[in-house]
Amino acid sequence: MAKYLVIVESPAKVKTIKKFLGVNYEVAASNGHVRDLPKSQLGIDVDGDYEPKYITIRGKGDILAGLRKEVKKAEKIYLATDPDREGEAISWHLMEALKLSGKKVYRITFNEITKNAVKESLKHAREINMDLVDAQQARRVLDRMVGYRISPLLWSKVKRGLSAGRVQSVALRIICDREEEINAFIPEEYWTLDVSLKVPGEKKLLKAKYHGDGDGKRALKTEDEVKAIEKDCEGKEFAVTDVKKGERTRKAPLPFTTSTLQQEASKVLNFSTQKTMRLAQQLYEGVEIKGSGTVGIITYLRTDSTRVSEEAEKMARDYITKQYGEEYAGEGAVQKGGQKIQDAHEAIRPTDIGRTPVELKESLSRDQLRLYQLIWKRFAASRMTPAKYETTSVKIDCSGHRFTVSANKVLFDGFMSVYTTDEDEKGDSNTLAKGIDRDTKLTFDSFEGLQHFTQPPAHYTEATLVRTLEELGIGRPSTYAPTITTILARRYVTKENKNLYVTELGEVVNNMMKEAFPSIVDVNFTANMETLLDGVSEGTVEWKTIVSNFYPDLDEAVKLAEKELAEVKIGDEESDEDCELCGRRMVIKYGPHGRFLACPGFPECRNTKPYFEKIGVACPKCGKDIVLKKTQKGRRYYGCIGNPDCDFMVWQKPSAEKCPVCGSVMLEKGNKLVCSKEGCGYVKVE
Repeated sequence: MAKYLVIVESPAKVKTIKKFLGVNYEVAASNGHVRDLPKSQLGIDVDGDYEPKYITIRGKGDILAGLRKEVKKAEKIYLATDPDREGEAISWHLMEALKLSGKKVYRITFNEITKNAVKESLKHAREINMDLVDAQQARRVLDRMVGYRISPLLWSKVKRGLSAGRVQSVALRIICDREEEINAFIPEEYWTLDVSLKVPGEKKLLKAKYHGDGDGKRALKTEDEVKAIEKDCEGKEFAVTDVKKGERTRKAPLPFTTSTLQQEASKVLNFSTQKTMRLAQQLYEGVEIKGSGTVGIITYLRTDSTRVSEEAEKMARDYITKQYGEEYAGEGAVQKGGQKIQDAHEAIRPTDIGRTPVELKESLSRDQLRLYQLIWKRFAASRMTPAKYETTSVKIDCSGHRFTVSANKVLFDGFMSVYTTDEDEKGDSNTLAKGIDRDTKLTFDSFEGLQHFTQPPAHYTEATLVRTLEELGIGRPSTYAPTITTILARRYVTKENKNLYVTELGEVVNNMMKEAFPSIVDVNFTANMETLLDGVSEGTVEWKTIVSNFYPDLDEAVKLAEKELAEVKIGDEESDEDCELCGRRMVIKYGPHGRFLACPGFPECRNTKPYFEKIGVACPKCGKDIVLKKTQKGRRYYGCIGNPDCDFMVWQKPSAEKCPVCGSVMLEKGNKLVCSKEGCGYVKVE
């Protein structure tokens, strides 16, 4: 019979960890949190000492009953929830809910779900760290205060179903501020001037860029300035005045943190932050690998550290030396100083660098494999030597005007043999002639002057918003994805082609928050709050001091806003469909499963029907609209709105363009249009 009980958060870990520990251990899961503040009330004693009132989460009674039975049988209990503040708090809640005081209870953490890591954690069992628990309690209580005091105000002043949050409201403000910058931006004209020159013995022209004159670098503002330079240089000699050669190195990138993984997965794989975290969770908790059983293949996914353990460092060095050669094995990229790292975690890395993406191809889903490959390549690159370039810079003068051209040549690829970015692949378009020097005679070929206009700041994407939140010190690794998910779900922000745009509702809520609760949506205030929470986790700040200083000001601001804020009513978006029961124009509503159409005559008329997004293409069978639909399992497809009378459906998005060969519908596949008719085979590359 098992003597020891190990309690983890996720049921997905149970089987794997049980296999690692053997017959003397029973492993059970809490399924995340077991206690929380009540949903029906604030749940904090604001008139007393701000003590939170925790209750068992609905539906967790049976889980706790099962855990109590296991506790009675066990000599020792190991609480193995996730290795962060939230995990520490869950362990403490389990202690309280299971009444474990007085029993042999130990807290263990492991950064990866592998046999060595899990067994090693048992050797370093400790007590629950109450400083970490209190830091999480403070965060939860502050978030509850903001949410439960301000959200009802938004319901009464704007519409039901809205919410405010300590971090989400700041994220919304950041997006709104960027939108205002974009709207206020006035483009300014500027010009660039390139000259193409013939080099003796070379077929390819040398293209140099205008740099300036004898006084240094000069910006070209107008076409007249460009024309004047062209006139000055007409018929004059273009002379090489300087050729400089040098070497530069490009350092290996740091391994991934939560933030950088979300950014890179968005940029390279087009994943949302939510999708990235869901897939990373699966890779961390364990996947079935042929010949090895279920094993966790990456380390813990919520981290802001780039530290790597000595064991992993050695494993990487041995692997790189064997696969690429001694000259590729580097010292490992190091985190720059001055940044606050929340916990003593490691960076996100493969648990075994020898487990290459190619070997796991059959064991992982397509998206799991793509994310694992990104993590594997980044970690391998971070442990490799820098890339080395030979740089050449040429200065060319003509009639007092200076033109420059530069080029880079890779001497040693180093980490770039494994990992490159779009910027690396673009490189310099010029390849300079080998023998070019100060005696080289250049012959003028042509000028190219181009007009440009300065561009406004770019709209935020999920990736750039995460980067901004991290740079400003707002939120922590575990909060980025939920924050973005919430502001999208509340329809404060909408996403189109990766860009985040503020909706009318988002503007109204943001303006209301800025007017009534300026400190809560103040970036510096929120960042300072994160620093105070770090102080709690380090044992230097008392958590109730933070809460007791925060609440009275919030309470006063809410009471004032209830009296002074004007109501702003926002109507529902109108559709182009009429209600077949009463003739009113139907409106788009939002439910738990997404958008639907409803009659605005409610409660007299209760007609509702599904909302389908039209793509602007007519059905080839009946001429009605083709709409975007989803299967019961959530897979997207395109079908006729006239279903079931018309059975047209395809998996790829149809184009309005018809096949020029057979007249059938063309389907979008990447950057190609492909004929939908079997046997036709016509393909058009866009």
